[in-house]
Amino acid sequence: MKSLWRINSYLFKYKGLLFLGIVFTVISNFFVIIPAQLVRIAIDYVVESFSLYRPLEKGGLGELAREDFLESVFIFGILILIMALLRGFFLFLIRQTIIIMSRKIEYDMKNELFNHFQYLPLSFYRKNSTGDLMARISEDVSRVRMYLGPAIMYGLNLLVLFPLVITYMLSVNVELTIYSLLPLPILSLSIYLVNNLINERSETIQQSLSELSSFVQEAFSGIRVLKAFVREEDSAHEFFKASEKYKHKSIELTRVNALFFPLIMALVGISTIITIYVGGMKVIQGEIGYGVIAEFILYVNMLTWPVASLGWVTSIVQRAEVSQRRINELLDCKNDLISEKNIGAEIIGSIQVKDIFFTYPDSGIQALKGVSFEVQAGQTLGIIGTTGSGKSTIANLLLRMYDPSEGQILVDERPIQDYSLASLRGQMGVVPQDVFLFSDTIANNIAFGLDRPDLEVISKAAQDADVYQNILDFPKGFDTLLGERGITLSGGQKQRVSIARAIAKEPKILILDDCLSAVDTKTENAILNSLQKIMEKRTSIIISHRVSSAKLADQIIVLDEGKIVERGNHQSLMAQKGVYAELFEKQTQKASTLEE
Repeated sequence: MKSLWRINSYLFKYKGLLFLGIVFTVISNFFVIIPAQLVRIAIDYVVESFSLYRPLEKGGLGELAREDFLESVFIFGILILIMALLRGFFLFLIRQTIIIMSRKIEYDMKNELFNHFQYLPLSFYRKNSTGDLMARISEDVSRVRMYLGPAIMYGLNLLVLFPLVITYMLSVNVELTIYSLLPLPILSLSIYLVNNLINERSETIQQSLSELSSFVQEAFSGIRVLKAFVREEDSAHEFFKASEKYKHKSIELTRVNALFFPLIMALVGISTIITIYVGGMKVIQGEIGYGVIAEFILYVNMLTWPVASLGWVTSIVQRAEVSQRRINELLDCKNDLISEKNIGAEIIGSIQVKDIFFTYPDSGIQALKGVSFEVQAGQTLGIIGTTGSGKSTIANLLLRMYDPSEGQILVDERPIQDYSLASLRGQMGVVPQDVFLFSDTIANNIAFGLDRPDLEVISKAAQDADVYQNILDFPKGFDTLLGERGITLSGGQKQRVSIARAIAKEPKILILDDCLSAVDTKTENAILNSLQKIMEKRTSIIISHRVSSAKLADQIIVLDEGKIVERGNHQSLMAQKGVYAELFEKQTQKASTLEE
């Protein structure tokens, strides 16, 4: 239960609903006990009345007595019906308080968890899989809700009803109470064991279903590859095996579930038989009346579900504790990217990088080794290097997705740690290497960084990114809905829409992280020519493995294995006849060969 203490703050927040739920539970249980007592009184009344009816009938008063008896029985029936209706009304109120409280807490928990995820650093997402995070915000929170709703509701009902009924039973006859309740502990233990089996098999089914869903998702995502390599039959066979595994596990669960209700009914039946036998003996001995037997049978049936639910509630609490522990693990993760002064000032755009080293915390790979450079506001810096040289790492550090292991980054001669993260990133535009577009319209994707979408700004950004005409060619133009991850567009179109999204927000610092890799040389030149006008007004950093993308920059640095091996502008680097010149010649020759 230690992990579940964390949600007490939510219970305190909704203490009004919880208190009302407790009050309604207590009241509803009184309307359970009173009908049983009315049944006892009614039966005893009928038995006694019947013994008087014969003499009255012989005396000629039988018809009058019969009417009085029937009227009294009718009143008892009406009273029992009223009690049942009141019980139902208060059960409705219990669900309107405790179950609604659990839904409100579930809503709060999901929001808290999602908001917490939003503010965790990029390193957190490199260590945790998306599927696991989704499971914790959906499945785990739902299991905790079961504890907050049904488990609390049935637990409260058991705590109130059990002592209340036992007290009444003991006040009527102690010996009969003991005999009547003998099977109930066995029932509770049996249900607990069966529930554990159900939970174990449910877990394996959930895992099997997750594997099946992952297989289907991968098959549909890679359907082009499957068809291209003619592997549809193999894929269907693998799906058949996964489905067969899921089927067998489901059947095993069904077999265990089949024990549940027969077990309850058998033990209830045994308890009823014991009550009738022992009660009958006591009636013969004259210790109790006939009505007591009926009353005790009703009490036994009243206690059956609360006692049976004890095992179920225990199981829910156990599962909720495990789920809450998993949730707590994520809530305890802290963002180590703290803004020391939380400055929200407007930036001009000068950047100074002083002797920075960086090692990825999850993999231990050292990406940068003593990198230093300076970019004046309004200048363009080109960063060239092969795959794995550390180019994208610099982009991540400038956006403050990570902090350098050593060294310092200054923006407008102020340490980057002094700025508010929201303010800093809000004034930067980035086009990532791995383009991600949302399942929304093209217009909304371009306007993603804007507070208020403006069609004129969106159109201008699309023109500057050389994707305007492509968008107009679609039947719905800017209102065209993109598929998952922008699958509707080609690779080059996706990259250009991503560029439009970055420049639409008019950032002070623009970072292009190898964003032209999926476009041809002609389109690349058209985009760069359009971007030249935009880059004149702001600090721009062009990261690329293509020399052609960075040759227009005011200065260029060449990275190799995390170190700067060359720096200068295009002309001076060509004159050095080093790594840059060699890359330029290779890429120029390759482009010429492709054109031929």
